[in-house]
Amino acid sequence: MSTNNANWSDNQPSGSRNELTINGVPCGFRLACPGEFLMGGTACDHGTRKVTLTKGFWMLETPATQELWQAVMGSNPSKFVGAKNPVDSIMAVDADAFVVKLNDLGVAPEGMTFALPTEAQWEYACRAGTTTEFSFGDVCDGTQANCDGNYGFRTDVKGPWLQKTTEVGSYPANAWGLFDMHGNVWEFCSDRYGAYSTESQTDPAGAETGTRRVLRGGSWNDAAGSCRSAYRGSDACLRPFPYNGCRVVLIAK
Repeated sequence: MSTNNANWSDNQPSGSRNELTINGVPCGFRLACPGEFLMGGTACDHGTRKVTLTKGFWMLETPATQELWQAVMGSNPSKFVGAKNPVDSIMAVDADAFVVKLNDLGVAPEGMTFALPTEAQWEYACRAGTTTEFSFGDVCDGTQANCDGNYGFRTDVKGPWLQKTTEVGSYPANAWGLFDMHGNVWEFCSDRYGAYSTESQTDPAGAETGTRRVLRGGSWNDAAGSCRSAYRGSDACLRPFPYNGCRVVLIAK
């Protein structure tokens, strides 16, 4: 679907799909409409708070693939090589540079820009209207997402541990059509990492100071509990790891 014909407004149901071709690579995006949700979870997730998002956004329906990264950045830093696998072994500075390059291409729909999601946008999209530990329920044994199934969540069943990334879309999407929000690779958010208030907030953008960046979603190398919708990861951004990737959103300028 071309940018000229597509409806990129948020006046349609969450999960609506549009497609952009970026340097020859078709990329699907899914809509997250404005709304409110209860962000966070247990104590290790820094508690819960009511969050209102006043603007809709379109999220890349998979983590950024190596095919897309190569097409935009001209290189592929990944350890687990595969065109349809998520890019891995990147740092926050690389994810930021990817966003800049995307915007320089001039392919964003009129009035929109590429960005990394805020932590609140990421969790809102991951949950897709659910309140369970994962978008698919409260139990994960490594068969529902690419994680270390030796350490399942709320189950004694040992599942697979592939010890590598998989092609994006190898596991079922959530209710809004987003794949791999749990497991495969951690995804950088735009926020600095820090404790957040349990008071209700509107369009939160993260801590104002701090050297660490928020990561969300868990990875192939993590126990299932680290792949929960509310789980908060962070990275000191000192060197790349083969379990860190990213996903972008399209937002109004």
